[in-house]
Amino acid sequence: MDSSTTTPVSRAAAVWSLIGLVLLTINLRAAITGISPVLGDLREAFGLSGAEAGVLTTLPVLCLGVFAAVAPPVARRFGTETVIAGSLIMITTGIVLRVLQSPVSLFFGTVLAGAGIAMGNVLMPAVIKRAFPTRLGSLTGLAMMLMAASGAIAAGLAVPLAEAGGWRLALAVWAVPSTVAALVWGPLAVRGRRAPTAPVTAPRAGGSLLRSPTAWSVAAFMGLASLMFYVLMSWLPEIMQDAGRPAATAGMMVSTMLIVGIPLGFVVPVFAARLRDQRPLVVAVAATMVVGLVGLLLAPSAGWAWVVILGIGTGSAFPLAFTLLSLRSPSPSVAAALSGMAQTGGYLLAAAGPFAVGVLHEATGGWNVPVALLLALVVPEVVVGLLAARPGFVHPAEPAPLVEPKALPAPEPARTR
Repeated sequence: MDSSTTTPVSRAAAVWSLIGLVLLTINLRAAITGISPVLGDLREAFGLSGAEAGVLTTLPVLCLGVFAAVAPPVARRFGTETVIAGSLIMITTGIVLRVLQSPVSLFFGTVLAGAGIAMGNVLMPAVIKRAFPTRLGSLTGLAMMLMAASGAIAAGLAVPLAEAGGWRLALAVWAVPSTVAALVWGPLAVRGRRAPTAPVTAPRAGGSLLRSPTAWSVAAFMGLASLMFYVLMSWLPEIMQDAGRPAATAGMMVSTMLIVGIPLGFVVPVFAARLRDQRPLVVAVAATMVVGLVGLLLAPSAGWAWVVILGIGTGSAFPLAFTLLSLRSPSPSVAAALSGMAQTGGYLLAAAGPFAVGVLHEATGGWNVPVALLLALVVPEVVVGLLAARPGFVHPAEPAPLVEPKALPAPEPARTR
């Protein structure tokens, strides 16, 4: 079935789709978070300079932004399930290429895996919206929790796997779950290609979302939430080491921040989906980030407390932003278009964050100014978050190609923007 149709599916098909969704989500972070812990081994094996190592760690986030824009039009052309199956094959191929003894294959494999992850990221909300429209909160929460857990597990196992069998084992092991996931999505792709689809009446469903202030607010909120997360994940160990913590302890602090976010990845979407107005959640997330960043700025010696608080803030912000992709969309096709728009701009913004903070730290010789900048960014984050969390739907200016107007009630004028 296409991602925009609302044809009822059998219980067996729904179970198979749920299995596919679970397997997809556990492959959307591990290939990224598993790189940094073995970066030293990669630099030694490939003779990478500091700049090249920085590019290697930035490439996956850049790919999440660049290739997110490709997913909706490609899915409309070939079908959502087919594109997801292809994205999982890309992830597997990219992981395998990275373990070859060639710097070119290392970088190209990273780009290929990042492109596959980007397309899976974008299309996941459309799959949930189409296959499980009455369980948006719980299944989005399950997806967020699994993504966070797989990312934390990949980061945590990287060094032990490298010590046991070398850095190649640490990277290559994640080709196994992506291969299994691709095999599960194969039958879903075949079924989707055979299912009848609605006539295509407009080739670009998502372009007109550029006229929607709400769509831009969702994109900005996702970008700022992602920027906060990637900056802290990249630089928190350095901040804690400069505050007097041993390197091993600083690494444990990052793992703790990730682990704190795992249950919140489930709880926040479920709670958000039950609310008509998600603005109180935005305020709560912003308040948590302010407390954590102010504490980090004024009393870094109490690092563990701020790490837990920042884990709550970052672990809530991204799942909330991801849930808004479905809650603000009236149909699966609009969800895919909004997801593509939000993740393209959001991840490109997020990719600039770690680099900018690193430059600022180098220029100022300390962490006070970079942390103060993050604190200042909470202000625009809460502003766009409040706009994105208002009740209502985003709507393309013209009818979307595969939207089902007969299956969905027309939104009330008071709720449209």
